[in-house]
Amino acid sequence: MKVQKEELAIVLGQFNPWWRGESIPDLPDWHRASFSELMQWIMDPPAARAIFLSGARQVGKTTLLLQAINRLIKQGIPASNLLYATFDHPIIKLAGADAVIQTWREREPKREGQEFIFLDEAQFINEWGTWIKHQVDFFKQRRIIFTGSAMPILQADQESGVGRWHSIRLTTLSFYEYLQLKTITLPTLPTLRSLKELFTWSPNELRHISEQAQPYIGHFHNYLVYGGFPQTALVKSVTQAQKLLREDIIDKAIKRDMTALFGVRRILDLEHTFLYLCRHDGGLLDLTALSSNLKVTRPTAQHFIDLLEAAHLVYRLAPFGYGKEVLRGRYKLYLADAAIAPAVMLKGQSIIDDPDALGIAAEASVLKHLFARYYQQNVRFTYWRGKKELEVDLVAEIAGQIIPFEVKYRSQPVDARSLKGLIAFCHEKSIKRGYIITKSLDDLGLLPQKEENAVPLFRIPATLLCFWMGEMELRQQQEID
Repeated sequence: MKVQKEELAIVLGQFNPWWRGESIPDLPDWHRASFSELMQWIMDPPAARAIFLSGARQVGKTTLLLQAINRLIKQGIPASNLLYATFDHPIIKLAGADAVIQTWREREPKREGQEFIFLDEAQFINEWGTWIKHQVDFFKQRRIIFTGSAMPILQADQESGVGRWHSIRLTTLSFYEYLQLKTITLPTLPTLRSLKELFTWSPNELRHISEQAQPYIGHFHNYLVYGGFPQTALVKSVTQAQKLLREDIIDKAIKRDMTALFGVRRILDLEHTFLYLCRHDGGLLDLTALSSNLKVTRPTAQHFIDLLEAAHLVYRLAPFGYGKEVLRGRYKLYLADAAIAPAVMLKGQSIIDDPDALGIAAEASVLKHLFARYYQQNVRFTYWRGKKELEVDLVAEIAGQIIPFEVKYRSQPVDARSLKGLIAFCHEKSIKRGYIITKSLDDLGLLPQKEENAVPLFRIPATLLCFWMGEMELRQQQEID
């Protein structure tokens, strides 16, 4: 279907108010942690590449693009050299990327200097990988910044992207960002530069922090219920927030995107697979049980999980080890945000009163925060499972070090008897230190151990870990800026 240039020009004019000298409406003053990295790659890229901002629907990608455009305008970039287009819009999608750029250049003649092209939901561009590769290779005066919430994982596109774009992964809001978004005023906590620094703090300092952090707990539980999606985090009603989240995930990400992008015909089976994963969040992935329960083949079940991962709805955690150890092991699977399962399963705030569900939500949130904090450093995240079903929830491999994390989000105090898996892993792998993620603020400090030469294990409440991880991520990005 052909789109008239006049019609396309009108639509582009609506999305680019700076062409008329107008400001961008309803733009937040504060920035996500990823903003600084994005601006660095826009203004002074280490390599001549496009920038790919990936993340789930409603995670804040569009806002980040518009904030970048606003910063460029303030820095003196001519408005006519800035283009924003969202391929979620039917007219823009029908017209195609080349027609969009041609119409832009006919409407707004190029000024001297670099051109900046911001393409939202670029997965709807026909053969997007090849198109972006062509732009990067042949239009050196154009800087392409594009987003995607469900990028097709086709081999051709992967090959096209090698050396052609830099990926920035945008997770849902950290707990720190959530508090900033909701402008919640709480007692100021001391700044933490690294988790290793915790071992140097005195018992008195830790006791004082526990007292300061008390008001944070209720907000952390609300964060687990409302989630890290900016749109839903600001909704006052839990029911309405979960309804919005459910509609975005089920109706748009699964029912619409999967059909349009991946040609999925068995949408009901895919939806049932996702519902099954919502009920088994944080558990070992048993493909045989899943395929038997849903009456689909193992390859089909595996394909559905690949698609859900491509849509940024799930994380897979591989078993610790290499070679045959990994091939024989099963993956653990986590939802991309702790609030997804309660929203999809219509649980409201009930998870706060369900110790098991709250523990799973906290574990998923801890994984997301650690991933967001360290993903740029090429950290390998796995889990460990030893003999007699001993297990460690999360293992981070960074700069030659192996650092284990065990999540014990429960009311009972944590002691060495409940940490047999973590202690066994530390001895077997000659670990230098480890962390236990707890629930109570009283569980802050070194774990008392009777064994001589025991590996130092530090207890840190999930509320504090998630707050500090988010703060450290933001501070690191500000240092880049």
